[in-house]
Amino acid sequence: MSTREQLMRAHRAALANCRRCPGMTAPVVSGNPVLSKILLIGQAPGDKEGGFGKPFAWTAGKTLFKWFEGIGIDEQSFRQRVYMAAVCRCFPGKNPKGGDRVPNPDEITHCADWLQAEVDLLGPELILPVGKLAISQLLPVKKLNDVIGKLHPVTFHGHHAEAIPLPHPSGASTWHRSETGQVLLQSALILLQRHPAWQQICQAG
Repeated sequence: MSTREQLMRAHRAALANCRRCPGMTAPVVSGNPVLSKILLIGQAPGDKEGGFGKPFAWTAGKTLFKWFEGIGIDEQSFRQRVYMAAVCRCFPGKNPKGGDRVPNPDEITHCADWLQAEVDLLGPELILPVGKLAISQLLPVKKLNDVIGKLHPVTFHGHHAEAIPLPHPSGASTWHRSETGQVLLQSALILLQRHPAWQQICQAG
């Protein structure tokens, strides 16, 4: 086992035991511990993901992986070749007004240490922030229209990379189904399909 693999194993063991946020519901949810040059960052798991033990395991995931399948990689291959993280790793609970609760600033800060460790370990070439909360960790974002469909050079936790933001595939979101959203989403997916890091994982099989 290489040093990086040992470090990843130790990191994941510590992450799995994290209980820093009393308002969050365990278990910790993360993707496979793959040493990938692509890092996907979601918002936080929903109420179903903990039972499946993997991110994007429910309806939003079906939409997300349909997007990726359209540009060359199926769900199983993606999960085996891309490190899937999130702004927060535990289920935040339901919002009384509907949908899932958005993690608060303290919860985001608590989980940022884990993301920092993963960025240090992976040194990603390409980051895929999914949804406005994830995008806002890397870029200033007032409207999705301003950031989706573009390749952004970013410095994230001290590491230089490129980012291709994606809208959240939740059924509760209407943005990616709007006319403008569909056009910008397609532009983002074309950029992703052409990116060397994406082409590399598509050819890895």
